Amino acid sequence: MVATLEPLHTLMETEPRTLAEVAFLQSFGRQLSTAVFRDDMNQIAKNPDRGTGTERKCIATGALCPTRDMLRFVVSPDGHLVADVLGKLPGRGIWVSSNQQALQKAVKKRLFAHSAKQPVQVSETLLQDLEAQLSRRVIDLLSLARKSGRAIAGYEKVKDWLSKEQAKVLVQSSDGSERGKSKLSTPYGGRFIGWLRSDELGMAFGRQTVIHCALASSGITQRVVEEAHRLKGLRITEGAKSPLQKEKTAR
Repeated sequence: MVATLEPLHTLMETEPRTLAEVAFLQSFGRQLSTAVFRDDMNQIAKNPDRGTGTERKCIATGALCPTRDMLRFVVSPDGHLVADVLGKLPGRGIWVSSNQQALQKAVKKRLFAHSAKQPVQVSETLLQDLEAQLSRRVIDLLSLARKSGRAIAGYEKVKDWLSKEQAKVLVQSSDGSERGKSKLSTPYGGRFIGWLRSDELGMAFGRQTVIHCALASSGITQRVVEEAHRLKGLRITEGAKSPLQKEKTAR
């Protein structure tokens, strides 16, 4: 189903430009979001080892962790390591905790080849590529939430949702003004996401930049939280920069 709907999602990545597009989003935006979420759930049902409620052993730390906190990899027929961000690729999964230290150890000690019991070619830009893919995944999910009416952006709109207890997740850009961000608080019993840049949030809302946004309770919101949590492991490390930050600094 998602393969059929993806062209529509791509077409609507920016704000609607015609009355027909506005009418389409108002009529079917929520259904599109629901269809994607149900497809994700169906894939998990068909592939239990990729579900959020199971545990897998990290090849780097040896610890059993919930799969929602891990990254899945498979080895392609030609021996290349492939990150399975969407959790839908065929083949035996190789699991690593979603953080820089575990991934760096797995690469340095050739643990992917050891786990696969065969030679494995690992890209030199594995961490950077992973961070970019996870960031894109979160942006796409935020965009779906926006189109289904489950996400809004802008200080005043977010403040209004928080005051009415409509918001379950507060999202603020990592590069926004600390003074401005401190004026809004995480909803009681809710979640906070603060490691996406303003330009990344802007992509989800069809704008150049976004500092504040909020999400209402929904299935798609839960997916945003889960995918953002995995991204956090690659970005938030005490005393260290993320792989993408290092790459930009080098340039």
